[in-house]
Amino acid sequence: MKTISAEEVKSLLEKGEQLHLIDVREAKEVAEGKIPTACHIPLGLLEFRLQDLDKTKEYIIVCRSGGRSAQAALFLEHRGFKVINMDGGMLAWEGDVE
Repeated sequence: MKTISAEEVKSLLEKGEQLHLIDVREAKEVAEGKIPTACHIPLGLLEFRLQDLDKTKEYIIVCRSGGRSAQAALFLEHRGFKVINMDGGMLAWEGDVE
């Protein structure tokens, strides 16, 4: 599984890169702040939202610390999606949140 650091994600966003981020945390966690361009799909609902995702895009998966996002990334990877796990999750994120 490919990984990317929170710092690299922040740098790419600052350069204007269009990233496809999926935040798999629970709603109460996301309410405390998420990366502005991230789409929120809780881990438990991911299998029911596959039709909303595009296999031609590469997704960066985010959670609180990197564990749930790693699970989500493996789940999606096994279904033919291109995914990258953000190491350290939101605990490592030092960029803007909404």
